[in-house]
Amino acid sequence: MNALEEIFAGKKRIVICGIGNDIRGDDAFGVLVAERLKELLDSPNVLVLNCGEVPESYVGKITSFKPDLVVFVDAVDFEGEHGELIITDPEGTVGEAVSTHSLPLRVFVKYLKTQIKADFVLMGCQPASTGLFEEPSELIKEMAERLAELLAGILRGDGYD
Repeated sequence: MNALEEIFAGKKRIVICGIGNDIRGDDAFGVLVAERLKELLDSPNVLVLNCGEVPESYVGKITSFKPDLVVFVDAVDFEGEHGELIITDPEGTVGEAVSTHSLPLRVFVKYLKTQIKADFVLMGCQPASTGLFEEPSELIKEMAERLAELLAGILRGDGYD
C-alpha cells in the first residue's frame, strides 16, 4: 500500500473538494481534478465538489455528508518544481494556497473540525503561472488528469464505485 492509498484506508465516506479558479492559469488544478473525477467515479459514498474559490460555501454539503475524510485539492505554492505534487495537512504551514480564497484553508478546516469528526488532507500541485485570463499549462492539465485517474482507481479498488 502506498502513501496515497493509506490516506483512504478504512474511510467509508469521503468528500473531495476541488479548489481554484479556472480563469487564473495553473490555479485551475483543483477544479480540473474535481471535474474529471466526477466523470470517472459514481459512488454514493464519495462526494466530489468543485468548490471554485469559495470552499466555505460548501460547508453544509460537506457536514451533512458526514465524511470520515475530507480531501482538498488545490494549487499550492510550496516552492517546488512546476507540476510537483504534495500531500500535507491543510492546517500546516507548507506553502500557501494560490487561489484567492476569501477564508484561509486552515481556518476553514478548524471550523469544519468543530462540526464533523473527520480526517483532513490537502493535495497540492505547484503552479507556474496564475495570471488572470490564462489557460492552465499543459503540465498542470496532465497532472490533474493523472491525479483524478489515480484517485478514481484507489476509490474503485476500495469498493466506492
